[in-house]
Amino acid sequence: MFESHNKVALVTGARRGMGKSHALALAKQGAKIIVTDIDEGDCQLVAKEIQSQGGEAVAFKLDVSQPEEVEKVFTSAVQHFGRLDILVNNAGIYSPKPAFDLTEEEWDKTIDINLKGQFLCAQRAAKEMARHGWGRIINISSVASGGAGIGIAGSAHYTASKGGIIGMSETLAVEWASLGITVNIIGPGAIDTPMVSAAQMPKEAMQAILQGIPLKRMGRSEEVSAMVVFLASEEASYVTGATFYVDGGWLAA
Repeated sequence: MFESHNKVALVTGARRGMGKSHALALAKQGAKIIVTDIDEGDCQLVAKEIQSQGGEAVAFKLDVSQPEEVEKVFTSAVQHFGRLDILVNNAGIYSPKPAFDLTEEEWDKTIDINLKGQFLCAQRAAKEMARHGWGRIINISSVASGGAGIGIAGSAHYTASKGGIIGMSETLAVEWASLGITVNIIGPGAIDTPMVSAAQMPKEAMQAILQGIPLKRMGRSEEVSAMVVFLASEEASYVTGATFYVDGGWLAA
């Protein structure tokens, strides 16, 4: 079950953290992987790791907020593998700052990468997937996305982008269902990744979050990747427009 042999998957933000984990997990299920991120050297290392395990992978530099780069990379990827079946929209940034001090430039940068970037990649991927009548688009959001009762101080720009992903994805799921393309969302909770570490959240704040999680720990990237593998598979053929929270019970508490 959940295998992806002969499928081609493009993962954004795949040089480290959850994105790398998603790329490795799909490769283990037999998918051919296109590793993309802003640092091509790091992407090459991930591609080589996949190749060392017997998989197929290529790497490209990609800034998802730049339409020209998106077009160039997707075109090159399709030329290399002949098709595109799976997109994991994982690229994102998290630079916390109090709303009073947030600049327009900082707001725009987060929205451009986290939200516009996902749309540009999804739009380009769907055009390829429609040619074959089959596709899986998996957009990474967050528990902090509105309507779920999780607000994080200093993250107005981040949570706005993540909430937008859910609304956008539900609409894309409706529009593209007739093309054989499913669009789903994963909302990770507190996951131990380099991005979270770089945010340097105060120890007291992190402890408060962990106390509110029934499983009393941070999640691992691999635990989110398991949901990616399912949503990318044939077994998820009747699942679209849905949000899956991988959060250790945070929202249920």
